[in-house]
Amino acid sequence: MKVYFSDWFDIAPPVLEEYGAFNVSLISDLPLFIDPFLLFTSEKEEYQRLHDDIIKYLTFLRDQSVGGKVDDGLLKSWYMFPEVRQLWLGFSQSGNSGSGLGIDFARALNSNLHVIFTNFGSEKITKGSHIEKVCLVRDGVGRDNISDFTANLIKKYLLEYTQAFAQENIAPTHRRIISVPSVRFDYDKRYWCPESFDLPYTLGDFVLLTPKDILTKDENWINRHDLMDRFETIANATHDLQLRSQVSQYLERAIDRRSKEDERRRAYDALLQRYPQLIEWYIKYKEDTGGQAKAVSSEKVTASEEFYISQFGMLISQLELETEFYKRGIDTYQECRERLLFLKSEIENNGAFRLFYHDGQPIQRESDLQILFRLTWYATPSDFNAEVNNGRGPVDFKVSRGNKDKTLVEFKLARNSKLQQNLEKQVAIYEAANRTKRSLKAIFYFSDEERQKVQKVLKELKLEADESIILIDCRRDNKPSASNA
Repeated sequence: MKVYFSDWFDIAPPVLEEYGAFNVSLISDLPLFIDPFLLFTSEKEEYQRLHDDIIKYLTFLRDQSVGGKVDDGLLKSWYMFPEVRQLWLGFSQSGNSGSGLGIDFARALNSNLHVIFTNFGSEKITKGSHIEKVCLVRDGVGRDNISDFTANLIKKYLLEYTQAFAQENIAPTHRRIISVPSVRFDYDKRYWCPESFDLPYTLGDFVLLTPKDILTKDENWINRHDLMDRFETIANATHDLQLRSQVSQYLERAIDRRSKEDERRRAYDALLQRYPQLIEWYIKYKEDTGGQAKAVSSEKVTASEEFYISQFGMLISQLELETEFYKRGIDTYQECRERLLFLKSEIENNGAFRLFYHDGQPIQRESDLQILFRLTWYATPSDFNAEVNNGRGPVDFKVSRGNKDKTLVEFKLARNSKLQQNLEKQVAIYEAANRTKRSLKAIFYFSDEERQKVQKVLKELKLEADESIILIDCRRDNKPSASNA
């Protein structure tokens, strides 16, 4: 059974735990990412040096952006890093091949460096400099961009961190000397240089480990959503009386109590462009409360380990040992349907429903259900792809054996407000785009209220007897123990 790093390289999970590394899945990316603020606020000198190195490189970029346009060739060389896919982290929907940092990110960062980062490296309001500033001034530059950029700038450390573990714990037959591009930046030649490392190797590529204490989930500690949510509080708390007055006057003219959320956001965005020092005051607030960042991120990573590794791993093992879940089907439709029915049986009859709760709360995101399905989909002769987009939007999964045998699979939470619309129109559109008429819809419900909602929707759409729709009961209050049944 090979799903996680420890499985592929025959490592006892406690050994990884003691080293401080996250036990990634080599089947699918897990939704964690590197938060540079955890480097900044860490008490570890090595992490503080890494953050200093990031600021040094950004200061170099800022200096190059002043007084003239950086051409596309240099943007590509200095800004457009690929995703470090060997980390197996992030938000890739299939495998570990994310989009990386494209030209839009490069232009956004370059155009803002000499505007809002004028005092980068010599701030007067904040305690330090922060790469996250770029995501505060522009929508569309998010956590995955910041994480990818940070991962590339600290890649040498991650390579050395993994190499040290591998040489101590992994057999030479499972390692390989790899020349890795873009590891060290030569400031004299203005060029990223390659270096060679002795690394874990499988599936045609090397694998990198990441320390758990620089990872988080959901959002960076410094992020645009948080800034927008706290905007008026931050503006009113600035020590600059003139700035506070100017912001207050603008807001009085631009919005009132009846203003919608998007109108407020546009007003806030305009103020950030006009008064970029507001960003400094927000970052100061996040620095002042930064002691919470480590604890919050640690809790999120621990919950992710419990959910994506312990609980999902338990289900995978249970399915392999106790069922024929991984038995090859006659065609993709049968194969997909049998796998979904086995999942349904395990959840409803064999206690697997517990996997979908953390701290008593049920799964809130369809993406977590999709991760489970990806982690259990191996040992198959079929071609399995997630988030396939053939021009009409992405379908959750497409399973195929050649052009004539294709099946689509959609995962939905019953609480989804667009459930009826999705069942009525979305899947048919996907089927046409993927040139197949075979699809399956798995709908998960966590309460009797959600069950009744689904049944009402199916009745209205006259789909009650549709075998392509599989309802999965994840309630905990209707499953007594065997001794009480």
